[in-house]
Amino acid sequence: MASRTGEPVLSRLLAEAARQLLDDWQVVRQDAASREEVVHALGRLTAALEAGLEGERPSDLSELSKSQLPRRLLGLLRGRIIRLAASEPAAPEGGELLKTLLTFEMVSQQLEPNWDQRFADRLTGPDGLELVVELAHDLRSPLTSILFLGETMKRGRSGPVTPLQERQLGLIYSAAFGLSSVASDVIELARGGDRLVDLEPLPFSIQDIMESVRDIVQPIAEEKGLEVRLAPCQRGARVGHPVALSRILLNLTTNALKFTDEGSVEVSCSEIGETGVEFSVRDTGRGIPAQAMAMLFEPFRRRQKDRDYAFSGSGLGLSICRKLVEAMQGDLNVETTAGVGTRFFFTLNLPLAGAPELT
Repeated sequence: MASRTGEPVLSRLLAEAARQLLDDWQVVRQDAASREEVVHALGRLTAALEAGLEGERPSDLSELSKSQLPRRLLGLLRGRIIRLAASEPAAPEGGELLKTLLTFEMVSQQLEPNWDQRFADRLTGPDGLELVVELAHDLRSPLTSILFLGETMKRGRSGPVTPLQERQLGLIYSAAFGLSSVASDVIELARGGDRLVDLEPLPFSIQDIMESVRDIVQPIAEEKGLEVRLAPCQRGARVGHPVALSRILLNLTTNALKFTDEGSVEVSCSEIGETGVEFSVRDTGRGIPAQAMAMLFEPFRRRQKDRDYAFSGSGLGLSICRKLVEAMQGDLNVETTAGVGTRFFFTLNLPLAGAPELT
């Protein structure tokens, strides 16, 4: 149906609805978008709607999908044109209104946000680091539950388990622990990566830490047919930062097992003078290619095409290890020989723990 001037009624109503909406915008939305933004968005929307009403494909509106404003304007425009049509003396027929609503729906679908682009924009925006930390926290929470349940079942607290089930539960625990460690590495790196959980040095047993590391990785070692050997110090009671030390040794040992196909991984320590202790994680794996050494401790390094590259693309674990060793006034070093193996080692100043005071 056309008006007396020959202009289609719905096109005239669309133009009138857009004009009214623009006039009202600054009154009801004074703290929102500027008039220039509204004019631009309304122009793009009405052009797309006009094209749809004429049976043509609306122009690309992906540029507008990044903002909430066009979607809000489209909703207001839809409501206003329906009210105008209802009050029109020569009201459009039902088929024309249906076509108009379908055109609005078509344009609305074009305004749906491109979520991968939105996610990329968030990551590169001012709050990108906060988003990464939130995601890591969201991952770590359910993984903690898996660790608790896996440990409970493995120890038979929920009923007896067969040797096969115990081994499988051990693998589940190790896998969940590895994922939880990655999430923790992300959080720690976002906070600088050099925070020591133990703010003050504490007395601890080196042997207990080494045995705990072995217990966690043992299911992985058994699955690959590898031996995990421990060579603790003779005097194991020291004063230092046990949480950081445990995390470093666990990360290095897990890496060593991951990239060793046969042989063994040895976690050892040796005394240097009265207070010095050198820790070492040695494997019989493939070794690290020379071209990978320069970026070995860099986080978020670009993944290498060389399949012999010995560590993951993120590099979070080794980066955190180095930062934690440096926070304890040490240096993380590496020795590697192709086809023979790799050794990570560092020396810390850990005074002997004194005897407890008698009361």
